Amino acid sequence: MQTIFNKTMLSMGAEVKNHLCPHFEYSRADLFNIIYVKKLDTFTAVMSTCGKDPESVGCELCKPTIGSILASLFNKHIMDKSLNGLQDTNDRFLGNIQRNGTFSVIPRVSGGEITPEKLIIIGTVAKKYGLYCKITGGQRIDMFGAKKGDLLDIWTELVEGGMESGHAYAKSLRTVKSCVGTTWCRFGIGDSVGMAVRLEERYKSIRGPHKFKGGVSGCVRECAEAQNKDFGLIATEKGFNIFVAGNGGAKPKHSELLAKDVAPDDVIPILDRYLAFYIRTGDKLQRTARWLENLPGGIKYLREVILEDKLGIAADLEQQMLDLVGSFFCEWTETIRNPEKRAAFQQFANTEERSETVEQVMDRNQPRPTYWPAESAKEDFRGTKWSSLAWQPMIEATHFSDAATGSSANVKRGDTQLAIFKLKGKYYATQQMCPHKRAFALSDGLLGDSADGKLWVSCPMHKRNYELKGPEAGKCGNDDSVNIAVFQVEEREDGWVYVKLPPVEELDGVLGTEKWKVTTKDSEDPFAKLDEKLKKDSMKGYKGRKVQSESHLTKEEGGLGEMGKAAAILRGEEKNREGGMDW
Repeated sequence: MQTIFNKTMLSMGAEVKNHLCPHFEYSRADLFNIIYVKKLDTFTAVMSTCGKDPESVGCELCKPTIGSILASLFNKHIMDKSLNGLQDTNDRFLGNIQRNGTFSVIPRVSGGEITPEKLIIIGTVAKKYGLYCKITGGQRIDMFGAKKGDLLDIWTELVEGGMESGHAYAKSLRTVKSCVGTTWCRFGIGDSVGMAVRLEERYKSIRGPHKFKGGVSGCVRECAEAQNKDFGLIATEKGFNIFVAGNGGAKPKHSELLAKDVAPDDVIPILDRYLAFYIRTGDKLQRTARWLENLPGGIKYLREVILEDKLGIAADLEQQMLDLVGSFFCEWTETIRNPEKRAAFQQFANTEERSETVEQVMDRNQPRPTYWPAESAKEDFRGTKWSSLAWQPMIEATHFSDAATGSSANVKRGDTQLAIFKLKGKYYATQQMCPHKRAFALSDGLLGDSADGKLWVSCPMHKRNYELKGPEAGKCGNDDSVNIAVFQVEEREDGWVYVKLPPVEELDGVLGTEKWKVTTKDSEDPFAKLDEKLKKDSMKGYKGRKVQSESHLTKEEGGLGEMGKAAAILRGEEKNREGGMDW
């Protein structure tokens, strides 16, 4: 919609500015080049050099963009204190946040190729921590429902087993999908798996303006769907055809042919240039498909830049990619090793207690959170009249850093969760729950400010922005139907942060976790009518919902079913093997 509007205004002769946000009078590409040339490697340096107000804290638009640019150029750990406040919640905790506040765990499975040993490790971890498992479209295994406090233990077990971060949480390379090619297929012309693994291993962890995906097919049958990827290869008798700038998603686009019959050893230099050029010139949150559509000259110009070196920057692009490739490290491995980073993985900063905020249900033999509530919590939390207020010590001040981007904590008092923020030496406190979907997540939101003095926190779930100070504190700037309670907060000489709060029972009566926990009663089953129809039509049709878990063999024939067979293996009772399976 924004692109259509901008093009229409340009056609009418109007000036259209592509500024990153109100804090910068530069596009993402302009800002990238300034940061690259001047070697600005911190948010403070970028804001003081390029920002309209050198003292600004930025916002939920520019912070992740700057964080991405810094990662694309310098590749420091995104959980470093100077960078962590730039990250959306996915990057902040190295996992995609789910709607019940848990996270997904996705180890890398390069090219979709995985050993039985790694499958055993993944299955064991999922079983141990009660995780929901699903095969992704990118040919890897996604484990959902990991609690923040379990992430370190989960990833320790995976890393010990030779696995590493899949960077599914990042605006970076996701996967390079492959068919089996000449590895197994009788129709294969090229080794698609071998090429896909090499490409994924080369570009893993590299961040760009948006996520990007690859694919390699072993012949024109195109089983890996390489022509709807940001870059894709299809094997030919002479090498590979290279396609670029395709994607699925909300606006699917078929990719375009960049080069034909490329020898395997020439593929890497071409893709290095292509991806580095995209990283340099792409707009904020712009996939390669939209980038190429907006690139003057389109695919013809891109061929001239990448294949013919029209701009004389090919060597520089290759060197930029080489530097990035050489700086690779597994973010989860480094987090496991670092005590300071490990401290972030706790639900509450002032207690080891845990609280469930969304009821779990069993669906097709796996746990999942119940559906979102049908309505937001529209109570006037901001206008609550408390009977009395008293200062309560909540958390030691040493928990907070003085990072320019701010720091925060989720704390628990009674059954109520509170968010405390520190920015430029000042503290702010609110309820933890965002009323929009009753998600307890505000402490993980990005802080933002404006030229007129407003300061807000942006909910990481759906970007509701809540004012933190002044007469409008607690109001939502982009949704009038919701608001939040705010509280006075201060640091004292004893080294503790105090919050002025009502009595525990009164606070819990308004903001308690159990009161606002999402349950099955809060929404309707979207499949209730369909399931009833399938029941009436035939039992055969109804099996489409239940999924096969019982064995088609009788018990006398050895049919144990899914649960029975797995339990027997885990107990070491594998059939016809004394002492279990010899792994």
